[in-house]
Amino acid sequence: MTALMHAIKQDHRVVSISQESPDETERRLRHVIAAADLVIFDGEWSFFETPLAQPPALTADVLAAVRDEDGWSWLAPAGPLGGERFAVFSFHFPPEMDNSGFVGWLATEFKRRLGTGVFVICGQNSGRGGIYDYWGCPVQVRAQALQVLGELRAGR
Repeated sequence: MTALMHAIKQDHRVVSISQESPDETERRLRHVIAAADLVIFDGEWSFFETPLAQPPALTADVLAAVRDEDGWSWLAPAGPLGGERFAVFSFHFPPEMDNSGFVGWLATEFKRRLGTGVFVICGQNSGRGGIYDYWGCPVQVRAQALQVLGELRAGR
């Protein structure tokens, strides 16, 4: 049974639906980011690819693996060869908090404050509040991204 099916079967909400004004959303998400468990990963990270018939080995270094119709892609520590490099951090959210809209809100903050886009990979861990996010931004703006996170978590 998939995690989604398990959550639905147990009547757990995977995504919350809320009706609120933009100001209410802003206030709620500022509380969410302040309360979230933030982990900042050391080093530089890259995506790697293989054909669909050759799935990646799921080692402790692989943070995420996804596939489409053509092949596999996974996020792991950057190697010595080229490839785009990212700074990576993650959020686990308190189970009682509505974090709906968080990805769009924080991605917009990064774009507005730093001029950069981000990538987000989500997973599910029922033991730690439900949905969690891995975030990546270009390694060149790591220090600035961490500053933005610190400001948002401090309410600025």
